[in-house]
Amino acid sequence: MLLVSTAASAQAPSKQVTLVVPYAAGGGTDTVARLVADQMSQALGQTVIVENVVGAGGTIANERVARSTPDGTTILINHVALLAAPSLFTNLKYDTKTAFEPVGLVNNAPMLLVGRKTIPGQTPKDLLAWIKEQGAKANYAHGGIGTNSHLCAVMMGNTLSFKPTFVAYRGSGPAITDLLAGQIDLLWDQVTNALPQIQAGSLHGIAITAPQRLAELPNVPTTAELGLPNLNYTMWHGLYAAKGTPRGIVDALNAALKKAVSEPGIVAKFKTLGTVPFPADQMTPDAHAKAFASDLPRVAELVQSAGVKASEVK
Repeated sequence: MLLVSTAASAQAPSKQVTLVVPYAAGGGTDTVARLVADQMSQALGQTVIVENVVGAGGTIANERVARSTPDGTTILINHVALLAAPSLFTNLKYDTKTAFEPVGLVNNAPMLLVGRKTIPGQTPKDLLAWIKEQGAKANYAHGGIGTNSHLCAVMMGNTLSFKPTFVAYRGSGPAITDLLAGQIDLLWDQVTNALPQIQAGSLHGIAITAPQRLAELPNVPTTAELGLPNLNYTMWHGLYAAKGTPRGIVDALNAALKKAVSEPGIVAKFKTLGTVPFPADQMTPDAHAKAFASDLPRVAELVQSAGVKASEVK
């Protein structure tokens, strides 16, 4: 009850809160946002609505929050794409390092390699052998330069000494549709998105970047099991408010977030999506700020290794 009373205190936002999602409805980030928003509404005593603001590699949504009034009523949920943006774009209208107040880390999830059902082979080892044989001839879908699906494929290419051939999509949904149709070969994605298709046998589940296999996908080996221990990539979501938001409001939002992700129903739903909330001691604003600062150079190095040249946001 302490978390509820703290979040609902006078420091809580004074009106409806808009949670801005930089990606299309129905994707992994959108799913997590809607689960969290509903529970945060109850904890804050204010409605939390989700708004999808899509485009320009997520930077339109990032800028929307960075330039918003710093009162906690407009907040952002994002993942590695927020950290990758300064390495990808030359004309951002905000400074990624200083434009946001970290509110808290939400969830942590491995990445899952899925393939079209017509890739030859019966086992994940067979499919990996095909990937190694194809090298740059196989094509990889991604949801935008600098997204998890792009950078995880880059990491795989670095590990196996080839540069992946990419096909860009406006999110995971359209990419999975083309995978199901056999029009694209491979996709690294959040478990959230591809889990139902793998369980139904419509797509190949090839590998997962987790320390151990997921109970929901017992036949999908870890990258380490396949002899790729250095292919170790996890993605996380965080909540952000505009820089200058009073610490009391940030703390209220953080308390509401902690309350949301500790609800048994949310924990169970996260599990079915192949993700878990962060431990409570890693969910503080300060812990989030530390993780953000330490991951910025790592992501910049990965983008550089992809040979991507920064360009103007369009």
